[in-house]
Amino acid sequence: MQILNPSRWYLHPVFIFACSIFALATFLVLTVGLYMEIRSALEIIILKFNIDPHTIFPSQTGMTILVLSLLIVVVMAGIFLAFIYYQKTVNLFRLQHNFIYNFTHELKTPVTSLRIYLETFVRHPLEPGDVKKYSENMLKDVNRLTENIDRILNLARIESQNFGSKVTRGSLVALVEAFCEKNASMFRNLDIRIENPTGGRFEHPVNLFLFEILLMNIVSNAIKYNNSPQPVLSIVFKSYLQKVTIEFIDNGIGVDKPEAKKIFRKFYQAAGRDDSSINGSGLGLYLVSSIAMIHGWRASVSSDGKGRGAKFTITIPRASIASVREKKLWKRLKKNVF
Repeated sequence: MQILNPSRWYLHPVFIFACSIFALATFLVLTVGLYMEIRSALEIIILKFNIDPHTIFPSQTGMTILVLSLLIVVVMAGIFLAFIYYQKTVNLFRLQHNFIYNFTHELKTPVTSLRIYLETFVRHPLEPGDVKKYSENMLKDVNRLTENIDRILNLARIESQNFGSKVTRGSLVALVEAFCEKNASMFRNLDIRIENPTGGRFEHPVNLFLFEILLMNIVSNAIKYNNSPQPVLSIVFKSYLQKVTIEFIDNGIGVDKPEAKKIFRKFYQAAGRDDSSINGSGLGLYLVSSIAMIHGWRASVSSDGKGRGAKFTITIPRASIASVREKKLWKRLKKNVF
Protein backbone atom coordinates (compact mmCIF):
# COMPACT_ATOMS: atom_id res chain seq x y z
CA MET A 1 0.00 0.00 0.00
CA GLN A 2 1.63 3.22 -1.14
CA ILE A 3 1.43 6.26 1.10
CA LEU A 4 0.11 9.41 -0.53
CA ASN A 5 2.50 12.27 -1.07
CA PRO A 6 2.03 14.77 1.79
CA SER A 7 2.04 17.60 -0.76
CA ARG A 8 -1.13 16.08 -2.26
CA TRP A 9 -3.11 15.82 0.95
CA TYR A 10 -6.13 17.15 -0.91
CA LEU A 11 -6.35 13.83 -2.80
CA HIS A 12 -6.74 11.80 0.39
CA PRO A 13 -10.04 9.83 0.38
CA VAL A 14 -10.95 11.05 3.87
CA PHE A 15 -10.56 14.69 2.82
CA ILE A 16 -12.57 14.14 -0.37
CA PHE A 17 -15.29 12.34 1.57
CA ALA A 18 -15.50 15.12 4.17
CA CYS A 19 -15.68 17.79 1.45
CA SER A 20 -18.41 15.89 -0.41
CA ILE A 21 -20.57 15.54 2.69
CA PHE A 22 -19.98 19.19 3.62
CA ALA A 23 -20.87 20.36 0.11
CA LEU A 24 -24.10 18.35 0.01
CA ALA A 25 -25.11 19.44 3.50
CA THR A 26 -24.36 23.08 2.64
CA PHE A 27 -26.37 22.81 -0.57
CA LEU A 28 -29.33 21.37 1.32
CA VAL A 29 -29.20 24.07 4.03
CA LEU A 30 -28.84 26.89 1.47
CA THR A 31 -31.67 25.54 -0.67
CA VAL A 32 -34.07 25.27 2.24
CA GLY A 33 -32.96 28.63 3.63
CA LEU A 34 -33.39 30.34 0.27
CA TYR A 35 -36.82 28.77 -0.16
CA MET A 36 -37.93 30.01 3.27
CA GLU A 37 -36.69 33.54 2.57
CA ILE A 38 -38.48 33.70 -0.78
CA ARG A 39 -41.64 32.29 0.77
CA SER A 40 -41.56 34.88 3.57
CA ALA A 41 -41.12 37.70 1.04
CA LEU A 42 -43.97 36.40 -1.10
CA GLU A 43 -46.26 36.06 1.91
CA ILE A 44 -45.74 39.75 2.63
CA ILE A 45 -46.65 40.61 -0.98
CA ILE A 46 -49.74 38.37 -0.84
CA LEU A 47 -51.00 40.05 2.30
CA LYS A 48 -50.29 43.52 0.91
CA PHE A 49 -52.03 43.05 -2.44
CA ASN A 50 -54.64 40.47 -1.31
CA ILE A 51 -53.53 37.80 -3.82
CA ASP A 52 -54.73 34.20 -3.79
CA PRO A 53 -51.89 32.16 -2.15
CA HIS A 54 -52.49 29.17 -4.45
CA THR A 55 -51.47 31.20 -7.48
CA ILE A 56 -48.07 31.91 -5.88
CA PHE A 57 -47.47 28.70 -3.94
CA PRO A 58 -48.54 25.68 -5.99
CA SER A 59 -49.33 22.62 -3.89
CA GLN A 60 -46.38 20.76 -5.43
CA THR A 61 -43.74 23.20 -4.14
CA GLY A 62 -43.48 21.74 -0.66
CA MET A 63 -43.44 18.20 -2.05
CA THR A 64 -40.67 19.14 -4.47
CA ILE A 65 -38.53 20.48 -1.65
CA LEU A 66 -39.20 17.34 0.36
CA VAL A 67 -38.26 15.07 -2.55
CA LEU A 68 -35.07 17.04 -3.24
CA SER A 69 -34.13 16.82 0.44
CA LEU A 70 -34.68 13.07 0.47
CA LEU A 71 -32.60 12.65 -2.69
CA ILE A 72 -29.73 14.60 -1.17
CA VAL A 73 -29.94 12.49 1.99
CA VAL A 74 -29.86 9.31 -0.14
CA VAL A 75 -26.83 10.61 -2.04
CA MET A 76 -25.07 11.44 1.22
CA ALA A 77 -25.85 7.96 2.56
CA GLY A 78 -24.52 6.43 -0.67
CA ILE A 79 -21.27 8.36 -0.39
CA PHE A 80 -20.94 7.33 3.25
CA LEU A 81 -21.48 3.64 2.45
CA ALA A 82 -19.04 3.85 -0.47
CA PHE A 83 -16.46 5.38 1.85
CA ILE A 84 -16.93 2.61 4.42
CA TYR A 85 -16.60 -0.02 1.69
CA TYR A 86 -13.44 1.70 0.43
CA GLN A 87 -11.93 1.73 3.91
CA LYS A 88 -12.70 -1.97 4.37
CA THR A 89 -11.18 -2.74 0.97
CA VAL A 90 -8.00 -0.83 1.86
CA ASN A 91 -7.79 -2.64 5.19
CA LEU A 92 -8.26 -6.02 3.49
CA PHE A 93 -5.55 -5.13 0.97
CA ARG A 94 -3.16 -4.29 3.81
CA LEU A 95 -3.95 -7.55 5.58
CA GLN A 96 -3.41 -9.52 2.37
CA HIS A 97 -0.15 -7.69 1.72
CA ASN A 98 1.08 -8.50 5.23
CA PHE A 99 -0.09 -12.09 4.85
CA ILE A 100 1.80 -12.55 1.57
CA TYR A 101 4.95 -11.03 3.05
CA ASN A 102 4.80 -13.09 6.26
CA PHE A 103 3.73 -16.29 4.55
CA THR A 104 6.56 -15.97 2.01
CA HIS A 105 8.93 -15.58 4.94
CA GLU A 106 7.38 -18.62 6.62
CA LEU A 107 8.04 -20.68 3.48
CA LYS A 108 11.46 -19.28 2.68
CA THR A 109 12.97 -19.68 6.16
CA PRO A 110 12.60 -23.49 6.47
CA VAL A 111 13.59 -23.98 2.81
CA THR A 112 16.78 -22.00 3.41
CA SER A 113 17.45 -23.97 6.59
CA LEU A 114 16.96 -27.29 4.79
CA ARG A 115 19.32 -26.19 2.04
CA ILE A 116 22.05 -25.33 4.56
CA TYR A 117 21.73 -28.70 6.30
CA LEU A 118 21.82 -30.60 3.01
CA GLU A 119 24.90 -28.67 1.86
CA THR A 120 26.52 -29.50 5.19
CA PHE A 121 25.81 -33.21 4.65
CA VAL A 122 27.31 -33.07 1.16
CA ARG A 123 30.44 -31.06 1.93
CA HIS A 124 31.49 -32.24 5.39
CA PRO A 125 31.85 -35.61 7.11
CA LEU A 126 29.70 -35.61 10.24
CA GLU A 127 29.59 -37.56 13.45
CA PRO A 128 26.51 -39.75 14.03
CA GLY A 129 25.39 -37.42 16.82
CA ASP A 130 25.54 -34.39 14.54
CA VAL A 131 23.69 -36.24 11.80
CA LYS A 132 20.90 -37.08 14.23
CA LYS A 133 20.70 -33.51 15.53
CA TYR A 134 20.63 -31.97 12.06
CA SER A 135 18.08 -34.53 10.88
CA GLU A 136 15.77 -33.63 13.75
CA ASN A 137 16.07 -29.96 12.85
CA MET A 138 15.29 -30.78 9.23
CA LEU A 139 12.17 -32.68 10.31
CA LYS A 140 11.05 -29.62 12.25
CA ASP A 141 11.50 -27.49 9.14
CA VAL A 142 9.57 -30.02 7.05
CA ASN A 143 6.75 -30.02 9.60
CA ARG A 144 6.70 -26.23 9.53
CA LEU A 145 6.41 -26.23 5.75
CA THR A 146 3.70 -28.89 5.84
CA GLU A 147 1.71 -26.95 8.43
CA ASN A 148 1.75 -23.76 6.36
CA ILE A 149 0.82 -25.55 3.14
CA ASP A 150 -1.98 -27.43 4.90
CA ARG A 151 -3.44 -24.17 6.19
CA ILE A 152 -3.63 -22.74 2.69
CA LEU A 153 -5.21 -25.93 1.35
CA ASN A 154 -7.68 -26.06 4.24
CA LEU A 155 -8.62 -22.43 3.69
CA ALA A 156 -9.34 -23.16 0.02
CA ARG A 157 -11.45 -26.20 0.92
CA ILE A 158 -13.49 -24.36 3.52
CA GLU A 159 -14.15 -21.30 1.38
CA SER A 160 -15.13 -23.51 -1.56
CA GLN A 161 -17.25 -25.66 0.82
CA ASN A 162 -15.40 -28.78 -0.32
CA PHE A 163 -14.86 -30.39 3.08
CA GLY A 164 -13.92 -33.85 1.89
CA SER A 165 -15.00 -36.10 4.78
CA LYS A 166 -18.04 -37.78 6.27
CA VAL A 167 -20.32 -36.33 8.90
CA THR A 168 -20.36 -38.30 12.12
CA ARG A 169 -22.33 -38.06 15.33
CA GLY A 170 -20.24 -39.08 18.27
CA SER A 171 -18.81 -38.07 21.60
CA LEU A 172 -16.76 -34.89 21.29
CA VAL A 173 -14.78 -35.99 24.34
CA ALA A 174 -13.81 -39.22 22.61
CA LEU A 175 -12.94 -37.38 19.39
CA VAL A 176 -10.67 -34.95 21.25
CA GLU A 177 -8.98 -37.80 23.15
CA ALA A 178 -8.43 -39.75 19.92
CA PHE A 179 -7.02 -36.64 18.21
CA CYS A 180 -4.53 -35.98 21.03
CA GLU A 181 -3.46 -39.62 21.08
CA LYS A 182 -3.01 -39.75 17.31
CA ASN A 183 -0.85 -36.60 17.34
CA ALA A 184 0.99 -37.30 20.59
CA SER A 185 4.39 -37.19 18.90
CA MET A 186 3.64 -33.76 17.43
CA PHE A 187 2.50 -32.41 20.81
CA ARG A 188 5.14 -34.16 22.93
CA ASN A 189 6.37 -30.85 24.38
CA LEU A 190 2.85 -29.84 25.44
CA ASP A 191 1.15 -31.09 28.60
CA ILE A 192 -2.45 -31.68 27.48
CA ARG A 193 -5.05 -32.23 30.19
CA ILE A 194 -8.59 -33.25 29.20
CA GLU A 195 -11.18 -32.57 31.90
CA ASN A 196 -14.81 -33.67 31.85
CA PRO A 197 -16.24 -32.91 35.32
CA THR A 198 -19.82 -33.89 34.46
CA GLY A 199 -18.84 -37.14 32.75
CA GLY A 200 -21.11 -36.36 29.79
CA ARG A 201 -20.52 -37.69 26.26
CA PHE A 202 -21.34 -34.41 24.50
CA GLU A 203 -22.65 -36.06 21.35
CA HIS A 204 -23.07 -33.72 18.36
CA PRO A 205 -22.89 -34.06 14.56
CA VAL A 206 -19.49 -33.01 13.27
CA ASN A 207 -17.47 -33.10 10.11
CA LEU A 208 -14.44 -34.99 11.41
CA PHE A 209 -12.05 -33.45 8.88
CA LEU A 210 -13.04 -29.90 9.89
CA PHE A 211 -13.14 -30.69 13.60
CA GLU A 212 -9.56 -31.98 13.52
CA ILE A 213 -8.45 -28.81 11.69
CA LEU A 214 -10.08 -26.77 14.46
CA LEU A 215 -8.30 -28.78 17.15
CA MET A 216 -4.97 -28.70 15.31
CA ASN A 217 -4.96 -24.91 15.07
CA ILE A 218 -5.94 -24.31 18.69
CA VAL A 219 -3.43 -26.85 20.05
CA SER A 220 -0.68 -25.57 17.73
CA ASN A 221 -1.28 -22.03 18.99
CA ALA A 222 -0.90 -23.22 22.57
CA ILE A 223 2.59 -24.45 21.65
CA LYS A 224 3.64 -21.71 19.26
CA TYR A 225 2.61 -18.72 21.37
CA ASN A 226 4.02 -19.95 24.65
CA ASN A 227 7.18 -18.89 26.45
CA SER A 228 6.66 -21.07 29.55
CA PRO A 229 9.27 -23.72 30.43
CA GLN A 230 6.43 -26.27 30.35
CA PRO A 231 3.55 -25.38 28.00
CA VAL A 232 0.21 -26.61 29.37
CA LEU A 233 -3.18 -26.86 27.65
CA SER A 234 -6.30 -27.78 29.60
CA ILE A 235 -9.29 -28.89 27.51
CA VAL A 236 -12.37 -28.58 29.71
CA PHE A 237 -15.87 -29.78 28.77
CA LYS A 238 -18.68 -27.94 30.57
CA SER A 239 -22.43 -28.42 30.50
CA TYR A 240 -25.03 -25.68 30.92
CA LEU A 241 -28.80 -25.51 30.63
CA GLN A 242 -28.91 -24.29 27.03
CA LYS A 243 -25.39 -25.00 25.81
CA VAL A 244 -22.20 -26.95 26.26
CA THR A 245 -18.72 -25.50 25.93
CA ILE A 246 -15.22 -26.74 25.20
CA GLU A 247 -12.61 -24.50 26.82
CA PHE A 248 -8.99 -24.58 25.69
CA ILE A 249 -6.98 -22.93 28.48
CA ASP A 250 -3.24 -22.42 27.95
CA ASN A 251 -0.43 -20.75 29.87
CA GLY A 252 0.94 -18.90 26.83
CA ILE A 253 1.65 -15.28 26.04
CA GLY A 254 -2.01 -14.29 26.27
CA VAL A 255 -4.07 -11.83 24.25
CA ASP A 256 -4.67 -8.13 24.80
CA LYS A 257 -8.36 -7.25 25.24
CA PRO A 258 -8.48 -4.94 22.18
CA GLU A 259 -7.12 -7.79 20.05
CA ALA A 260 -9.65 -10.33 21.34
CA LYS A 261 -12.32 -8.89 19.01
CA LYS A 262 -10.03 -9.00 15.97
CA ILE A 263 -8.10 -12.21 16.46
CA PHE A 264 -10.50 -14.38 14.45
CA ARG A 265 -10.39 -12.11 11.38
CA LYS A 266 -8.91 -13.37 8.16
CA PHE A 267 -5.17 -12.60 7.83
CA TYR A 268 -5.16 -10.77 11.17
CA GLN A 269 -1.93 -10.94 13.14
CA ALA A 270 -1.49 -9.56 16.63
CA ALA A 271 0.95 -6.66 16.74
CA GLY A 272 3.61 -5.89 19.27
CA ARG A 273 4.61 -9.41 20.26
CA ASP A 274 7.57 -9.60 22.58
CA ASP A 275 9.07 -12.42 20.56
CA SER A 276 9.67 -11.06 17.07
CA SER A 277 10.71 -14.52 15.88
CA ILE A 278 7.11 -15.72 16.16
CA ASN A 279 5.42 -15.30 12.82
CA GLY A 280 2.07 -16.60 11.70
CA SER A 281 -0.06 -16.67 8.61
CA GLY A 282 -3.10 -15.06 10.20
CA LEU A 283 -5.23 -18.02 9.08
CA GLY A 284 -5.23 -20.43 12.02
CA LEU A 285 -7.85 -18.76 14.20
CA TYR A 286 -9.82 -17.65 11.14
CA LEU A 287 -10.14 -21.35 10.26
CA VAL A 288 -11.23 -22.09 13.82
CA SER A 289 -13.96 -19.44 13.68
CA SER A 290 -15.11 -20.52 10.20
CA ILE A 291 -15.32 -24.20 11.16
CA ALA A 292 -17.25 -23.35 14.32
CA MET A 293 -19.67 -21.25 12.27
CA ILE A 294 -20.17 -24.06 9.73
CA HIS A 295 -21.29 -26.33 12.58
CA GLY A 296 -23.55 -23.69 14.11
CA TRP A 297 -21.14 -23.15 16.98
CA ARG A 298 -19.37 -20.00 18.15
CA ALA A 299 -15.68 -19.42 18.85
CA SER A 300 -14.51 -16.79 21.34
CA VAL A 301 -11.36 -15.90 23.28
CA SER A 302 -10.65 -14.30 26.62
CA SER A 303 -7.45 -13.47 28.45
CA ASP A 304 -6.27 -11.57 31.51
CA GLY A 305 -3.62 -9.90 29.36
CA LYS A 306 -0.17 -10.47 27.95
CA GLY A 307 1.76 -13.25 29.67
CA ARG A 308 -1.29 -14.61 31.49
CA GLY A 309 -2.44 -17.23 29.03
CA ALA A 310 -5.59 -17.37 26.94
CA LYS A 311 -8.87 -19.26 26.98
CA PHE A 312 -10.45 -20.21 23.65
CA THR A 313 -14.06 -21.29 24.02
CA ILE A 314 -16.19 -23.25 21.57
CA THR A 315 -19.87 -22.77 22.44
CA ILE A 316 -22.29 -25.46 21.22
CA PRO A 317 -26.11 -25.18 21.53
CA ARG A 318 -27.80 -28.15 23.17
CA ALA A 319 -29.40 -30.55 20.68
CA SER A 320 -32.65 -30.64 22.66
CA ILE A 321 -33.07 -26.90 22.22
CA ALA A 322 -31.69 -26.63 18.69
CA SER A 323 -33.19 -29.79 17.14
CA VAL A 324 -34.38 -27.91 14.05
CA ARG A 325 -30.98 -26.29 13.62
CA GLU A 326 -29.31 -29.70 14.05
CA LYS A 327 -31.37 -31.22 11.24
CA LYS A 328 -30.39 -28.34 8.98
CA LEU A 329 -26.76 -28.82 10.01
CA TRP A 330 -26.88 -32.48 9.01
CA LYS A 331 -28.27 -31.53 5.61
CA ARG A 332 -25.73 -28.75 5.10
CA LEU A 333 -22.74 -30.87 6.12
CA LYS A 334 -23.85 -33.87 4.03
CA LYS A 335 -24.47 -31.62 1.05
CA ASN A 336 -20.91 -30.29 1.24
CA VAL A 337 -19.21 -33.70 1.45
CA PHE A 338 -17.11 -34.19 -1.69
